[in-house]
Amino acid sequence: MNHQQSEMITWSMMLRKVPTIVRALPRLVRGMRVANITDPHQPCGLAWSFEQAVLRNPEGPALLYGDTVLSYRQANQQANRIAHYLHEQGVAKGDVVALFIENRPELLLSVLAVAKLGGICAMLNTAQTQAVLVHSLNLVSPVAIVVGAELVDAYTAVRDQVVIDSRRTWFVADQSPTPAPQGYVDLMAASAAGSVDNPVSSQQIYFNDPCFYIYTSGTTGLPKAGVFKHGRWMKSSASFGIIALDMGPEDVVYCTLPLYHATGLCVCWGAAIAGASGFAIRRRFSASRFWDDVRKFNATTVGYVGELCRYLIDQPPTARDRANRVVKMIGNGLRPGIWTQFKERFGVDHVCELYAASDGNIGFTNVLNFDNTIGFSLMHWALVDYAHDTCEPIRGSNGFMREVQKGGQGLLLARIDDKAPFDGYTDPEKNRKVVLSDVFEKGDRYFNTGDLLRSIGFGHAQFVDRLGDTYRWKGENVSTTEVENFLLQHPQICEVVAYGVQINNTNGRAGMAAITPTESLASLDMRELLQFAQSQLPTYAVPLFLRIKVKMETTGTFKYQKVKLKEQAFDPEKTGEDPVYAWLPGADSYVPVTSQLVAEIQGGKYRY
Repeated sequence: MNHQQSEMITWSMMLRKVPTIVRALPRLVRGMRVANITDPHQPCGLAWSFEQAVLRNPEGPALLYGDTVLSYRQANQQANRIAHYLHEQGVAKGDVVALFIENRPELLLSVLAVAKLGGICAMLNTAQTQAVLVHSLNLVSPVAIVVGAELVDAYTAVRDQVVIDSRRTWFVADQSPTPAPQGYVDLMAASAAGSVDNPVSSQQIYFNDPCFYIYTSGTTGLPKAGVFKHGRWMKSSASFGIIALDMGPEDVVYCTLPLYHATGLCVCWGAAIAGASGFAIRRRFSASRFWDDVRKFNATTVGYVGELCRYLIDQPPTARDRANRVVKMIGNGLRPGIWTQFKERFGVDHVCELYAASDGNIGFTNVLNFDNTIGFSLMHWALVDYAHDTCEPIRGSNGFMREVQKGGQGLLLARIDDKAPFDGYTDPEKNRKVVLSDVFEKGDRYFNTGDLLRSIGFGHAQFVDRLGDTYRWKGENVSTTEVENFLLQHPQICEVVAYGVQINNTNGRAGMAAITPTESLASLDMRELLQFAQSQLPTYAVPLFLRIKVKMETTGTFKYQKVKLKEQAFDPEKTGEDPVYAWLPGADSYVPVTSQLVAEIQGGKYRY
């Protein structure tokens, strides 16, 4: 309790922020005006925002990647060529175009081109393969797909299960020009002669038009496609780029986060566009190269997720740690334990920690630069009591829910109204599951985030944990049901319960699965089992720990007792006669867990 009280925001702390608040007021007013569009006939959105940035900073860097630098004018002209070509091929407003490209400029140019037509970009997770990839594609019925050379094999393996015309199956070469494989059309070559003028369609996109489908973990075990509209793009871009970060043409955002997620695509790129700033990207995160890239790109701002910051802290200190222009960082999941350490070591002034769900209707931002908080939200929200076994909100005898006291933690609910509409999912049944009615009074509606937060005063909150059937690891949401369904396909496994467990000094929860063999423990080949899991699950979803159970305990309603399994985790002193195995970093097999190994894992000997 003392720890919680020490993190509460006091009146004296708020008073010290008065100069910051006064300085922020003009941009707060400007940002609110840009973000809150209510006129249904006012052009807005991603393409409109980008074209405004071109007018403001035509020769300034827009996209930086490796040794490539595209100015705003050049990037806009390239996107226009692609947009005019796509239009000639019949892509129109409301059509879905799937994008399957790793982090590189061609991904963002393709996104921008589709947005200029009013099309909807389905942002496929580049780690997906096989059945999950097929599900994600068929869920949104795309009329076309753009595939990067690096992912052709993954798409070719499933394309006979997806109904997309080969004339609209576009290929984008990677680095050196290579001919398009059979059955693909080279997008850049086909569009090279197109017009460089802005298409008229980019002025005919309004706040209620969908911009992206961004995939999130589903409780069915397969991804859900959340709708992200152009009005929400304006809110996100202005909130982070103008209000929170005060971005300008002299700024450069460095982002190594995957651009199929909203943090990279909408928060980081959106903030850069709002300021007509540079956006520097890397194919994938590298802890050893991070600060060299920051210096190379002259970045002033970095995007992060919590794990990223810990990897940077784990790098050996150097005399050049503070030799950078970075003063601002934006992202989510920075652990309180390294917050101050990170700022001091690398000379960062403002940690703009945020909370937002790509499929939700609420966002928090640390505008006032307090430590260890996701900041505040201008939307109406509440933290309510919930049942620890089911993770469902509790209703009192009067039928309504009960808010937790200040300083307490509870399930975050966000009110759905005109100011905070809920765009929802492509599947109406998914929408019904997350929208709660009659929460505090008859007729009200709230979005159930499924997340546990703590209120720390003055409208500020801290993120505590995810509830329910997903957990977060390596910056990714992992569906326990997806893991369970896949492992059940193994001929030697008859029952599976997947869950997240904590490892000291890591962010999120590591994957663990309790499994019951069809025959006996002796029948399980631990090396083969790991290879099986790796064959279809993304690396971040492969369980790090296995617990072998002769029989699974269930509740009276035949639900697995996950709470007990999570508490006992991978400690053999708590798991009784159940053997426990671990996949150690760099190993090719699960190995038995002993009390000594638990101590070594929790003591940081192995870096996860």
